[in-house]
Amino acid sequence: MKGEERISLYGHNTEDCYLFFFFFGVSSPSVSLPPAGQRVVTTSNHQEREIRSLSAEIDSLKNPQNLSSSPHLDELREENTKLKYRLNVLKRTLQDERTRCTKSMTNINQQLQQIFGEAIRASCPELDAPPLAVTPNQQPKFGDYQCNSAMAMAQMLKVKGVKVSPREIAEKIIQNLPDNDLVQKTEIAGPGFINIHLKRTFVSKLLSNLLINGVQPPPLAARKKVVVDFSSPNIAKEMHVGHLRSTIIGDSMCRLFEFLGYDVLRLNHVGDWGTQFGMLIAHLQDKFPDYLSVSPPIGDLQGFYKESKKRFDEEEDFKKRAYQCVVRLQSKEPEFIKAWNLICDVSRREFQKVYDCLDIHIIERGESFYQELMTEVVKEFESRGMMQLDEGRKIVFAPGQSIPLTIVKSDGGFTYDTSDLAALRQRIFHEKADVIIYVTDSGQFENVETKKFKTRSGDTVRLMDLLDEGLKRSMDKLKDKERDKVRTSRLFLYDKLRYYQKFPSAVNDMKQYEIFFMLR
Repeated sequence: MKGEERISLYGHNTEDCYLFFFFFGVSSPSVSLPPAGQRVVTTSNHQEREIRSLSAEIDSLKNPQNLSSSPHLDELREENTKLKYRLNVLKRTLQDERTRCTKSMTNINQQLQQIFGEAIRASCPELDAPPLAVTPNQQPKFGDYQCNSAMAMAQMLKVKGVKVSPREIAEKIIQNLPDNDLVQKTEIAGPGFINIHLKRTFVSKLLSNLLINGVQPPPLAARKKVVVDFSSPNIAKEMHVGHLRSTIIGDSMCRLFEFLGYDVLRLNHVGDWGTQFGMLIAHLQDKFPDYLSVSPPIGDLQGFYKESKKRFDEEEDFKKRAYQCVVRLQSKEPEFIKAWNLICDVSRREFQKVYDCLDIHIIERGESFYQELMTEVVKEFESRGMMQLDEGRKIVFAPGQSIPLTIVKSDGGFTYDTSDLAALRQRIFHEKADVIIYVTDSGQFENVETKKFKTRSGDTVRLMDLLDEGLKRSMDKLKDKERDKVRTSRLFLYDKLRYYQKFPSAVNDMKQYEIFFMLR
């Protein structure tokens, strides 16, 4: 057909072609169709070529050498290797999690409350908040645990106008108990008590787990960071009995949190900065003028402190020089920083004797650590418009408190309140603490809200003397009752070594049988 567009459609339906042209907006051309026989031959040849191609591909796949040379197959193999690795990691993680959960302690009471809570809700759905009371049985012969909810539930139903006896409610609770691995049998006693007997297999498994793995903490949902502030003695003063409570309780809390898996930061907020160091440095300069080149033999730091305090109260010239020393210390002049470090080191050595005796591990972070951060606290209060002037000093009222915090003194110096707030701010924003605990002596409770109390010099018992006396008396009791003969050699050796470290002169009194017992 001259002048017309011709399209040969071998093996295609003519109607499909017209649809094609209609869809794309092309005018219908003249279509030239081959003879019917030729169309059949063409289709057959096309199918034969396709069959041969598929057969060749199948043969190629059967040959391992050809498989290794396929780029697409190499990619699939590499991806499969990665998936296998990830699967093995997931399997190990799952196994570790199962092992961890198996080792954790089982809270029997908690599990029983879940079981009986479900049964109680099913027994009385008309009660919005039915009471749940599952406790250990006071008389083991009647069972291991006891559920006492039926009586209270009967009273609640009576208020709603429903009269039912506690025993009937107890029977319903037992009937609605879900399947579980804990409860062997239940018995109704008295007006409606449910005695609970645990399965022997469950108890046996629990005890075996305890013997094999020991006491294990429950799994943590999230590992939080806990900051515990405890002990906190003052530099240049002896630790006294008042520090013992804070130190022991604080260390015990740290051990518990660490056992549970928390990230614990033990902090010792020592008093290592302030005006008292001015009089100490001034007294050091007078008593040991060569302290910069020769380490001063300050043996009795408490006595050294009393001497400087006496001069500060009685000698006006010394008092003025002490204030000048404070200014130069705060200016961080090298000579005064060295004097300050010498005094702090003497105290640290004395503190460490106490901590070693009590097996206390703690990080010192005193008031001096927060000096640079105090200006940030002042600026923040000022920017928030919370600062007030009161007779030259700058104060802040905490929400709900009638006694203000003194942030800046009238002479421009900082206070204990300032350092405490700077420490709190640092622990929240820098340490990212989730929980902050301050362990203080109950006699110092008002310090949290008002001001620091001064210790009465001379009226307190040195903590190290108290510990030494306690250790000595304990050893005397052991020897009087001949308990040393029944204790293991390792424990007795440990006690004796600690004892003779504290009292070297007692070594000469050691008897022959003690030497034999220690070394055998």
